[in-house]
Order: sequence, then structure tokens, then C-alpha cells
Amino acid sequence: MIKLKQLLNFEFIPLSRDIALLVLRLWFGLTLLTVHGWAKLSNFSETAPNFPNLFGLGGSTNLLLAIFVEVVGSLLIITGVLTRLAAALGIVTMAVAFFMVHHAALTGEHSGELAYTYLGAFLVLFIAGGGRYSIDAKVIGPSAYSVSPAPEANNI
Repeated sequence: MIKLKQLLNFEFIPLSRDIALLVLRLWFGLTLLTVHGWAKLSNFSETAPNFPNLFGLGGSTNLLLAIFVEVVGSLLIITGVLTRLAAALGIVTMAVAFFMVHHAALTGEHSGELAYTYLGAFLVLFIAGGGRYSIDAKVIGPSAYSVSPAPEANNI
């Protein structure tokens, strides 16, 4: 029975929060950079006239802010440099996109599901930081990313 439990819990794969954070940083960072940021940057003149005018800044200014987060912020997330700051900027950008542009809709024609998903990833990175496999950890030191052990199941 123990073998079945180990198999069902994937205990044959070692747990690593740091590798999980690396995968999250690379997966979301590269996708945001290549699919969204680069597309906005490459098609700026075509995108700007139709980009939402939020906070009275104008569509072009809002587009530049989105490009900054989606290109520069993504590069910071990917490399793990100033990860929590980049994640905070991503949280603001995706919250604005989800709540103001998509009106918090998770379904339908103008769904904000993707902005909501990116918002969740940025929240995780803001809370956890970049992990040991980041430039932040090399500069600040790995002790900044040490995780306290989980409480024993009997103590919960």
C-alpha cells in the first residue's frame, strides 16, 4: 500500500520549490515577452490608435507602459533580476487589464482570462521571489530565499 501511495503522490520526483519558481519565471516570462510584449512593440503604430485610453493618459502612453512591463519586466522575470519589483509591475498591469479593460470577465467574447492567469503568476512571484536559481539570489544571497520547513502533518 505504501508503494501505491508513493506512486500516486509522485514521491519518486524530488520536490523543489526553486525549480518550480524557475519554471514559472521562464514559462510565463518567455510567453509574455514573445507573444504579447514583442507583438505590441513590433506593431506599435498599428496598435496605439486602438489601445484603451485609461486614466486619461492616452492610448499611446498606456501602450508604452504595457510594452515596458511586457518586454523589460519579462526580461527581469526571466533572468531573476529585481523579480519582486517586476512582479509588482506585472500585478498592476494585469489587474488594470483584467478589471478595467476586460471588466473582470473570465468568459465571453472579451474574456480577461489570460490577464487573470498572468496576474496569478505575478502574485506567486511577488510573494515567493525568484528562487535560488535567479540573479537576485546570487546578488542578495541564497539565504534570502531559504524556505522554512513545512510543519509536520502531526502538528497541524
